[in-house]
Amino acid sequence: MLLIRSLAGLILFIFVAIFTIAATNINNKDKMVNSIDQKANFYWRMAYQIWQWAEPGYQEKKSSALLAENLKKAGFTIERGIAEIPTAFMATYGSGKPIIGILGEFDALPGLAQEALPEKRIRGGTNGNGHGCGHHMFGVASSAAAITIAEQIKSGTLKGTIRFYGTPAEEGGSAKTFITRAGFFNDCDAVLHWHPGDSNAAGDPTCLARIAVKFQFRGTSTHAAGAPEQGRSALDAVELTNHAAQLLREHTPDFTRIHHVITAGGGAPNVVPNFAEVFYYVRHPEPGIVKTLYQRLLKCAQAGALATETNLKVKYLGGTHNILPNDVLAKVTLRNLRELTNLNYNEEEMIFAKKLQESLPKVKPLNIISEVYDNSGKITKGSTDVGDVSWVVPTSGLRTATWVPGTPAHSWQAVACGGMSIGKKGMLLAAKALAATAWDLFNEPNTLKDAKKELQERRKGQEYNALLEPGQKPPLDYRNPPKQ
Repeated sequence: MLLIRSLAGLILFIFVAIFTIAATNINNKDKMVNSIDQKANFYWRMAYQIWQWAEPGYQEKKSSALLAENLKKAGFTIERGIAEIPTAFMATYGSGKPIIGILGEFDALPGLAQEALPEKRIRGGTNGNGHGCGHHMFGVASSAAAITIAEQIKSGTLKGTIRFYGTPAEEGGSAKTFITRAGFFNDCDAVLHWHPGDSNAAGDPTCLARIAVKFQFRGTSTHAAGAPEQGRSALDAVELTNHAAQLLREHTPDFTRIHHVITAGGGAPNVVPNFAEVFYYVRHPEPGIVKTLYQRLLKCAQAGALATETNLKVKYLGGTHNILPNDVLAKVTLRNLRELTNLNYNEEEMIFAKKLQESLPKVKPLNIISEVYDNSGKITKGSTDVGDVSWVVPTSGLRTATWVPGTPAHSWQAVACGGMSIGKKGMLLAAKALAATAWDLFNEPNTLKDAKKELQERRKGQEYNALLEPGQKPPLDYRNPPKQ
């Protein structure tokens, strides 16, 4: 009888101890998450400054420096210029395993300069650039989460290493592809990321792999009326390339996307253009098919040059892989986002949102900002160089409502929302969800093991090979005007 009572007492003691440890752990996590609110205005000032600078891909010198310096002040060791990219950097705090990485972006888009107003009004002083994809918030929220975790490591509450990756030029420059190829993610146990959006969602969807290329044609100028027989039009070569690409679309696999923009095509109708350039993206869910499609598109450009007797120069900008979802990590990310989501609009924001929705072709209910969606198993039609990261390390992400519901990415409306309090609220939610997810991963070693196992299963024995040419350097000038 005495033995039974002793065993019962021991079991009760163990149960109380476990419960106490768990309760303390939860309490510490809550305090950590809430600490982000104490620096909310500071982080928003950073994001708003980057929003104002609106620096395009590979030219984000001030934006990159601002983020790096703030992380350095927080005690991080900074390694700048990684993967031969001047505006890329890696910030590290702590030591040992696990190593959890958090991605941050900060590049703007051309042609989207906009004031933080609910009607279209171009903002000056940005060379026409604007943060139409919200990357000014992306980098800051991710750095806020990394700093918050670093504070826990410093206090001894967590053990391991937190890394912030400053990754420029996501919009067409494929910086993460070069960083991944250079091995900077190889020792990570997991990588987290997020993205601005018009709703809250987690659960990892996959996306389209993508190759980017510029075709440059050089011909012979002459008077278009006085001596047309002496000219060889580079613009004609572009037009033939585009026509051939249109015909190609009819004979491509399902889910293929091919689109372009003419970046140079001459200056006057009476001068035969001796230089023209067209910028193409090719997309498909499978990287192998993207490579095949690119070769077929290349033949279109070669045919254009042959038919017009012009010279073709190919500027291959590289490509990005599709995202490999990780359901093990996504469950953690989704759980934290659901627990933390409490977004709502005040009266001023409601007026802004309703006014802005008048310019949108598709209007969604404003109350969806308080909901969280599960995107597991979906295929998004966009592309991102996060895909390359996901092929070498378990990776998971989330979206938060930084834009008015119904707002499409890469729009002036997205720029407007990202410059005011609606963007701020979504950004802070993202920072908290990332920090909370990282906290759980530091405390759940079995989750990290299961996530790594899932990655191996999803790769199905395939090796990661970047969609880059051998020895290819980052296209640091891809946003610059074409050299004629």
